[in-house]
Amino acid sequence: MTSRPSFHLHDYLTARREIINAELNNLLRSSDPSRRIVEAMRYALIGSGKRLRPILCIAAAEAAGGNYKDVLPAACALEMIHTYSLIHDDLPSMDDDRLRRGKSTCHVAFDEATAILAGDALLTLAFEILANPDDTHSSDLEIRLKVIRMIARAAGYCGMIEGQMRDIRFEGKPLSPDKLKSLYALKTGALINVAVESGAQLAGCASKKIVALTDYADYIGLAFQVADDILNVEGDPDRMGKAVGTDAVRKKNTYPALLGLDASKALAGELVCSALAVLASFDYSAEPLRMIARYIIERKR
Repeated sequence: MTSRPSFHLHDYLTARREIINAELNNLLRSSDPSRRIVEAMRYALIGSGKRLRPILCIAAAEAAGGNYKDVLPAACALEMIHTYSLIHDDLPSMDDDRLRRGKSTCHVAFDEATAILAGDALLTLAFEILANPDDTHSSDLEIRLKVIRMIARAAGYCGMIEGQMRDIRFEGKPLSPDKLKSLYALKTGALINVAVESGAQLAGCASKKIVALTDYADYIGLAFQVADDILNVEGDPDRMGKAVGTDAVRKKNTYPALLGLDASKALAGELVCSALAVLASFDYSAEPLRMIARYIIERKR
């Protein structure tokens, strides 16, 4: 009987980050780097980010029998959308954070107006990349159009933006567990879910397996946010590259505030177990997804 090849998550994440970072650099290289707006975009985008969403997009494509080349434009577009959301989330009118990814936030490094425009520019560039007619890796135009619509919806007022709106609206107003789960499904889960589903769609995944992959994404999306909540309480700001304790100061709804730390950690573990269970029908090609699910709650940043 042939033994399974060993899988090292650190090596996998490092290799995929290098591919993604190189392509992000290429996508911005065509613009004049001396222009202030491009400088601000590059400042926020290129750095020490985890690249979780583009890596999930690639890993889902691989689980469906594809490879990173099939989905690299979409993966990079997802990272641009995520980065735009962080720039805007950090603004004085939102969370007023001064540290992100181990350095000053975009509005601190530049100014508030430039940060707003840099976020807008990254969002629109993402859709320019997704709609590029010269992208020969995804030949099925119907699937590409479907993916563009999915990503737009996940990032928009029916997804991430609505989640952010609820997050702000309910500061200081305790939510029930179900309402907090719904908030997180929009604020964090929507983009994680669409990263997985878009990777699977672009790789030509069978519909039955796409259902399993989206279930997996739902579980890890919530697990990721629960883990973030926990890190905001007991994480190391030097390792995280951002401040901790801010959720309590702003009276945000979080799982530690609602359930306590121990129960929140138990919930995160249960969510990961559920994510792994729905991947039972997948072969070794889904090992990156399995390991990423565990990494999500074991990470220190």
